[in-house]
Amino acid sequence: MPLMRIDVIKGHDEAYLKTLLDIAYEVQVDKFATPEGDRYQVLTQHEPFEMQILDTGLGIKRTRDVVVFNLVTRPRSTRAKLDFYQTLVDRLNKELGIRKEDVVFSLVPNNDDDWSFGNGEAQFLNGKL
Repeated sequence: MPLMRIDVIKGHDEAYLKTLLDIAYEVQVDKFATPEGDRYQVLTQHEPFEMQILDTGLGIKRTRDVVVFNLVTRPRSTRAKLDFYQTLVDRLNKELGIRKEDVVFSLVPNNDDDWSFGNGEAQFLNGKL
């Protein structure tokens, strides 16, 4: 059950953003084996000056198409993470023309007791999920 936060620079149309969200969800289901319907995505659009995404000395030049993915998720294997990164970058590049250099990821692991899906309950712990 990842909570996926996606940050982009303003200026993309609704169809582009919907496709971005759909691709990210499809790759999540495939690479993290999450169930269909396990979709928690929050997309935030920013003014260009609000996103300062440098290259950490790697020589990467960012464009206005930069996308930052931050996922809060159960622990995942290194292989699953690497497959997720590569597959998502490849699809975004192929289907939306986003440069691979413009996609940044950060995964934050958490545990079952870190989730409540409503009603003040911990559904992973009480057996409802």
